[in-house]
Amino acid sequence: MSTPETPKDRLVAQLREHALVIGDVTLTSGKTASYYVDAKRAILRPAGFMALGILLADEIRRLGATAVGGMTMGADPVACAALAGGANANAFFVRKEAKAHGLQRRVEGPFLTDEDRCVVVEDVVTTGGSTVQAIEALQAENRNIVGVISVLDRLAGGGERIQAACGAPYLALTTIDDVYPDRPAS
Repeated sequence: MSTPETPKDRLVAQLREHALVIGDVTLTSGKTASYYVDAKRAILRPAGFMALGILLADEIRRLGATAVGGMTMGADPVACAALAGGANANAFFVRKEAKAHGLQRRVEGPFLTDEDRCVVVEDVVTTGGSTVQAIEALQAENRNIVGVISVLDRLAGGGERIQAACGAPYLALTTIDDVYPDRPAS
């Protein structure tokens, strides 16, 4: 069997092989679905991580971003893949709430400045709720968001919600149509 040609092809192949779970599940939003995409099972493997890193680094360069991150846990491996892929950006992680000890920060990592151009990342977008929380945390600190990137969009309205929340361009590197084109109608 031959290796897929492009980084996107490799990412889709890894998601299809390792992340797609067929069967009834409850999503973060509380909704139920007949399949689940656990992207971390694909992007925390060498082939998936490398393909993701290349794709993200290219997009981060295109957007002129200097910082990349999002809501912890979904964004953690995605932001790290961007750095490993060669993005010239600092990584950050957004907590659900500020720590009660230490520096009491909600946005962790190198301190972001007014000059930073942030890209918010997420592993899988369904309703966009976690991504919007990360956007709101950055907006509360008056950070400049220049784009939002997801590894996979389930095409359930989350992309539109994200775009409305920040006004910056939203890009899904893959969609459920790429990974599970023959899924049953919902």
